[in-house]
Amino acid sequence: MITNNTLEILGQKVIPGETKTIRLNIAKLHTMTEMDIPIIISRSIHEGATVLLTAGLHGDELTGIEIVRQVVRRRIHLPQTGTIICIPVINIFGFVNQSRQFPDGRDLNRVFPGTPNGSLAGRFAFHLMNDIVPHVDYVVDFHAGGMSRFNASQIRIAPGNPELENLARAFQPPFILYSDNIDGSFRKSCDEIGVKYLLFEGGKSIDINHDIVEDGVAGIMRLLDNLNMLNKDFSVDDIRTEPIFITESIWVRAPYSGLFHSQTKHGDYVTEGEVLATISDPYGEVEEQVLAPNSGYIINENQAPIVFQGDAVYHISTRLKDE
Repeated sequence: MITNNTLEILGQKVIPGETKTIRLNIAKLHTMTEMDIPIIISRSIHEGATVLLTAGLHGDELTGIEIVRQVVRRRIHLPQTGTIICIPVINIFGFVNQSRQFPDGRDLNRVFPGTPNGSLAGRFAFHLMNDIVPHVDYVVDFHAGGMSRFNASQIRIAPGNPELENLARAFQPPFILYSDNIDGSFRKSCDEIGVKYLLFEGGKSIDINHDIVEDGVAGIMRLLDNLNMLNKDFSVDDIRTEPIFITESIWVRAPYSGLFHSQTKHGDYVTEGEVLATISDPYGEVEEQVLAPNSGYIINENQAPIVFQGDAVYHISTRLKDE
């Protein structure tokens, strides 16, 4: 809570103009080693909004962790007005194990808003929603595609929310994708209590892609500038690029199993019937084409060298806003 302009989180007070790292601890390893989640809080002497930057909800999504780390390292997290809270690694257990899940096998992003007496993942979700999120106005949560599935830089928002559209547009990702909130997700729980939430997707798991990192860091700077929070030591490019709004999309699935030879990449615009990839056997006898079912933008590509029949290999837009 904020009392006389003092922010109190997890029993610790942060005064205007102060930067402090506090630690959330809800469990130990079976070795009895403490697993603390650092929460970096930076406050301006000037009043303003509170922005929460989070990553590592899935512990193997390293690009998002690197984005928030660089925000701290470059000192972008020191606001001109308001407060910026950074949690570079939410799922510290998954990060240590390079795993998507919590040690209890649960996907943390399916157990929100959590419970104080449930599973380990549920307990952590409860503390995040009750100890941290009530203090903030905006959340930017960074994610990546699954193993070998590379997402183009994109912001995902629920449809029908003009304020979220404006925030996403201020971030200026290449793509803004409309997608409904999922039950049990961090995004839906934030929405239900009125906290504005942007979901950033970019890159793939167990990988750090520096182009995606730069997209994420630049987007944060533009968003903070839009909220009058960007420190005066930084500036953003005056060139405004209108993102591509995607309202509908489909997954293209591998019609065969075999070696996968992609001929297109994330971000490309393809036309209906265009060859996206070929799938071959390892013996030089069979080579089949994968064709685009419609014209649209590739927002996710499978970068695996081998695919099985039915695997998702491309995510392609089917309809853009105002079409």
